Parts: sequence; structure tokens; C-alpha cells
Amino acid sequence: QVQLVESGGGLVQAGGSLRLSCAASGRTLSRYHMAWFRQAPGKEREFVAAISWSGSRTSYVDSVKSRFTISRDNGKNTVYLQMNSLKPEDAADYYCAADVRWLASSHAYDYWGQGTQVTVSS
Repeated sequence: QVQLVESGGGLVQAGGSLRLSCAASGRTLSRYHMAWFRQAPGKEREFVAAISWSGSRTSYVDSVKSRFTISRDNGKNTVYLQMNSLKPEDAADYYCAADVRWLASSHAYDYWGQGTQVTVSS
């Protein structure tokens, strides 16, 4: 089993930056593809970014492609989402997910964290 815990969320002004972290326990993440999703109030959960187990492949939703960067440190069992130039529409609960399959934007990941809240003020 894989347990995922997100951290790093908070309140930031529009144009600011945050770095989210997703720490794993139970099993190493070295063989798992990872992703970030987000869900704003009243909206469906939305794919944000994904990274392969080796870090050689990444995928982003178009709306964040020029501003967000997903990365990982397998030695620390941690995945990151660096968010720059934040906009009010980025405000949401952010969730990390893991799976042995390369799923990219699919919602079918086997493991999910509990989420961390990001608030962006205008």
C-alpha cells in the first residue's frame, strides 16, 4: 500500500508562488508514476500534471503549462509541484496520486492523498 500526504498549501497573492509536496509512506515511489489534480468548490476534479517514475516524461494541462513544474526526488519519496505566477482560478484543493501504470490525465489512479488547500487572493 502507498500512503500519500500533501503539504505546502496556503494563502498567496495573485502572481505569487507556492511549492506543494507529496510525501509517500508504506512503499517507495521509485516505480510509481505520479500526478497532481485539483478541485475547486462546485467543480469536477481536474488533472494538473503528471510525471513518470523515472522523471523522463511529464504532462501538464494547458492552463498551467508555462507556470507549473512537476518534479520528484525518489530518494526522498517525494513529488513536488512548483506553482509560479498564481492566478485566482488556480485556487483549489490539490491532490497527489500514484499508480504503477502511466495514466497521465486519467482519473483512475490507485492511490490518492487527502489534499492540501491553495487559496489565491486577487
